[in-house]
Amino acid sequence: MKRAVVTGASSGIGKAITNRLLTLGYEVIGVSRNIQDNDFNHAHFQALTCNLAEEKETIKLCQRLKKENIFILVNCAGFGRFEPHEELHVNTITTMSFLNLTAPMLLTNALLRSLKENEGYLININSIEALRASKFAAVYSATKAGLKAFGDALFEETRKSRLSITNINPDMTQSNFYDELRFDVSPKEDEKLVAADIADAIEHILTMRKGAVVTEYTLRSLHFGIAKKTKR
Repeated sequence: MKRAVVTGASSGIGKAITNRLLTLGYEVIGVSRNIQDNDFNHAHFQALTCNLAEEKETIKLCQRLKKENIFILVNCAGFGRFEPHEELHVNTITTMSFLNLTAPMLLTNALLRSLKENEGYLININSIEALRASKFAAVYSATKAGLKAFGDALFEETRKSRLSITNINPDMTQSNFYDELRFDVSPKEDEKLVAADIADAIEHILTMRKGAVVTEYTLRSLHFGIAKKTKR
């Protein structure tokens, strides 16, 4: 049975992707700060707890996963804060940079040989912010644009192999990503994405003819919408 690693698997987009891969017949190693085997209650799911914002924990995880035979790596874990840059705490900047960009590069470094040998898939869950400039999103956009650049360059580097590399750039997606933010996705169905939309994209990528690669996959809601939260 082919094995996949999904970071951020405990909720939101990562959880939807994990469930979809299990449905498609993959064995999935789900990585998150707070995750347990019974979160999915599936014989082919294995939970690995790790805070991917912490360097030592991430390196330890990489050393462990390097011994595994992996067919798919989905770098999904991440978070964002959207404030005037001078108001961001230094810890927020360093944590966001490590979790959104450094951790995926370290995990890819650890698993790349296995992914190439298995003619597998590397999928980075980026953001629409990787493709545009938005106010109050300088650090978040920089990390996502960096991850996209990493995936693009790695595609060229590994092109002689049969590894497929895709950057997925979702627009605002209903998930717990917005729990601590001042805004949320629109409640209207045509003004938001849902996590299943990104899982659909993953399934599409995995079921395509292996000789073709969608290197960049952008998903937008049909109409634009945003919901401002009331102050408490």
